[in-house]
Amino acid sequence: MTLPDLFIDPAIALGLGLLVGLQRESRNIRAAGLRTFALVTLAGTLAAQFGVWIVAVGLVGVAVLAAVSHYTTTLHDGDGGMTTEVALLAMYLVGVCVVLGDRRLAVVLGGTIAVLLQAKAPFRSVVERLGEDDIRAIIKFALLSLVILPVLPNQAFGPWGVFNLFEIWLLVVLIVGINLAGYIAYRFIGARSGALVGGLLGGVISSTATAVGYARRTKEDSGAAPLASVVIMIATAVVAVRVLIEVVVVAPRVFSQVVIPIGIVLAAAIMLSIVIWWRVSRSPANLPEQKNPTMLRAALLFAAVYALVLLGAEWVSRSLGNDALYYVAIVAGLTDVDAITLSTAKMAGMGQLPVDDAWRMILIAFVSNLAFKAAIVAALGSRALLWRVALLFALLGSVAGAVILLYPA
Repeated sequence: MTLPDLFIDPAIALGLGLLVGLQRESRNIRAAGLRTFALVTLAGTLAAQFGVWIVAVGLVGVAVLAAVSHYTTTLHDGDGGMTTEVALLAMYLVGVCVVLGDRRLAVVLGGTIAVLLQAKAPFRSVVERLGEDDIRAIIKFALLSLVILPVLPNQAFGPWGVFNLFEIWLLVVLIVGINLAGYIAYRFIGARSGALVGGLLGGVISSTATAVGYARRTKEDSGAAPLASVVIMIATAVVAVRVLIEVVVVAPRVFSQVVIPIGIVLAAAIMLSIVIWWRVSRSPANLPEQKNPTMLRAALLFAAVYALVLLGAEWVSRSLGNDALYYVAIVAGLTDVDAITLSTAKMAGMGQLPVDDAWRMILIAFVSNLAFKAAIVAALGSRALLWRVALLFALLGSVAGAVILLYPA
């Protein structure tokens, strides 16, 4: 080992310790500051030179010092927080990682610790702004993804082996996660958003629910029709974005063949949204009250719908051929595009369905969903909203139809 190489590990450890110590020093933390963090991180690097047992002894020593520091600080200031003491232990291990682990990992971990320590105020602000329902939604998502998902069997069963509980629930977690992201964003900014943000959030949470909410609003106030049409159109464009995200997650191998035809429809939806958005861009577009997307009932319902679509698609494919799957897409797309997108993308990714048929079915389901939302507007909204939405959806549906019929196979 050359002399420059000999000093690389201590230099990295010193730099990371000084970085975290600088952050603590800037907060006037009594327990530990610039020099303490630098020394502790260097101690980890030094201990790593002598083996695992010395590392363990050193960790115990740092833990004892941190405990004593915590006790004296609490006794003096009455501050019971343990962030600094935990950070000391973490930085000792970062120093160890520089030698025994991966230097790049050590740098990433040290930088992350510094960022987390600095982000106390923003994190506290976020927590204070979250309500009880929001916290409950996040906890339920953790239940769905971290508790239920890992214990489900990852093996095929049922007719033709189309069911796999782990894979089905994994896609439930994906859809609920997308919806939850929109729901949390709505809780922060939805109530005072403009048409653009309102449409984006509406599409992430549920474009169908957005159409229902705004249609009812125009029934009471026909003057809200221009704004409502913009939000519904933007939410519809987001559905195409969701489709692409779902395809790249479920079947990344076929994404390159799917992105262009679906991207054409997305581009058309964006252009139509821009054309009508600029007139109402500054109008408040307060979203209707949204439901918690992590409700177990809703997750189970989506799982059931997705499983039925899988079973129906497999049965139709075996009994009537792939061409008959287009009818399944029409029916499945009426209320929701997610299930048919995930099922057809999965089949295409496994080679059970030609990719050209898969994206055409997805677009057929998309057009079917347009028709369903237009029917919602006709039943619940004003005439002023209906003619606007009907015209926009007709144009978008025409583009989708042209892609389905004319795009080369």
